[in-house]
Amino acid sequence: MNDQPPMPSPLTRRDFLKTSAVAASATALGVGCRAPKANSAAGTGSVAAAAATVAQGAHAAGSDIIKVGMIGCGGRNTGAAAQALSADPGARLVAMCDILRERIEKARDAVKQAKGDQVTVDEAHCFTGFDAYKHVIEASDVVVIANAAKFHPFHAMEAIRAGKHVFVEKPHGIDPYGVKLMQQACDLAKEKKLCVVSGLQSRFHEGYIETIQRIQDGAIGSIVTIEENFLRPPYGVTERNPKYSELEWQASTQYHFRWLSGDDVPQSLVHNLDRSSWVLGNVVPIKCHGLAGRSTMTEPIYGDVFDHHSVVYEFDKGVRVYAFCRTTAGCYDEDSSLISGTKGKASLLHCRIWGETNWRWQGQCDPYQIEHNKLFAGIRSGNPINCGDYMARSTMIGVMGQLSCYTGKEVSWEQVMASDFYYPPRPDDCHDGMEPPSKPGPDGSYPVPSPGRTKMI
Repeated sequence: MNDQPPMPSPLTRRDFLKTSAVAASATALGVGCRAPKANSAAGTGSVAAAAATVAQGAHAAGSDIIKVGMIGCGGRNTGAAAQALSADPGARLVAMCDILRERIEKARDAVKQAKGDQVTVDEAHCFTGFDAYKHVIEASDVVVIANAAKFHPFHAMEAIRAGKHVFVEKPHGIDPYGVKLMQQACDLAKEKKLCVVSGLQSRFHEGYIETIQRIQDGAIGSIVTIEENFLRPPYGVTERNPKYSELEWQASTQYHFRWLSGDDVPQSLVHNLDRSSWVLGNVVPIKCHGLAGRSTMTEPIYGDVFDHHSVVYEFDKGVRVYAFCRTTAGCYDEDSSLISGTKGKASLLHCRIWGETNWRWQGQCDPYQIEHNKLFAGIRSGNPINCGDYMARSTMIGVMGQLSCYTGKEVSWEQVMASDFYYPPRPDDCHDGMEPPSKPGPDGSYPVPSPGRTKMI
């Protein structure tokens, strides 16, 4: 696209590797979410003062109440809001927004049923439309973002600019333009000493943390290959309703339109790709090539996304990650992260290692709840948690795989990091009543990319 707005100088693969090395040494395991700690001597006073400022400014007038707002009222954010309220007895849900009013009402009822008096949203604080996020940010101390992924970086940046703490669901962008914006938002949160927590919840799973530590300590020898699978039926669809405009209907079934979701590699396989990068030491691939298409879920109700993807990523030392996702009903399903080494194998999702070393984690945990517990603990303590060390990196790995699938071309890390491509329109240009960029043809079907012909980067 020749009309792309200028972007900051792109980060190179070397820049990301340097950042990863610093993060890994600072966090030992490379989990990536860090809370600043006071240094000795001269720096202690300034850090303590900054921490006090965060703690006092996190909620209204220094009270014990932390006001929470929801941007997006689908199932995922309904769950995230309930988890946010569970994390802190002083948290109150005070504002909500969505494109559709009925989703707000459904979500409010569900969270109210689960959390009772912690839900204080009145009618005046239920907002609809593309600009509704502004009102939620204004009313809240903490903004929980889980709407169409196109808007995740934009809404996160707007909340952080306004001095609000943020939880933002994956993916953290659907194209190079969006991912770079999310990185800028995370960097700004560090400067402003605000919390920003990622919905890549694997990083908070205690069993995964211990399993990966053992792998990195040599339990399976040198890593040779990783196989990632996320095979399941399609996301739920929203039947067309005569009262919805084309724009409203697409927004109500966002996972099925690439301009809103980015399709399934960044949307869903990003969890797997985040785990692979983590296992390998928080590194990025050299290049990738992908194969994908649309074979079964072809009815217009499934929009313009593909229903199967395969991406091969090449990392340093010849390590390859074979990543597969599929959204097709009536087929074999699997969700797995399988690591093969010179001395054994590991199943990360089962927290199990076998070969020369045999071990299995026996505990239980809820990483979805843990991430919110850490968010609110960071706010209360004045030691902000920031997941920026991996949020953009892992998302960009997914984006490069998706672009390879769409174009049929091999894509390098340097190439995707130099790109300013975005799925039009830009999120800040979206408005109520606009024409959606994806439009049905005469037969009602939506055009899809053609590998080998489509050009995006």
